[in-house]
Amino acid sequence: MNKEIHPKFGDATITCACGNVVKTQSTVKEMHVNTCSHCHPFFTGSAKLMDTEGRVDRFNKRYARVAK
Repeated sequence: MNKEIHPKFGDATITCACGNVVKTQSTVKEMHVNTCSHCHPFFTGSAKLMDTEGRVDRFNKRYARVAK
């Protein structure tokens, strides 16, 4: 490896918009993000499947006879 061409790797702080702070290691010392695992709907369980066109029902009707 060539010396003095690689960025410094060290401790870093990631701060989310919700206030959550994560300590990790990176080449960037401080980062600010909009979402994290504490406030993202997928990880919090508040994400909902929106089936406005009835696609799930149509799928279940179409393939119900195959499952039997």
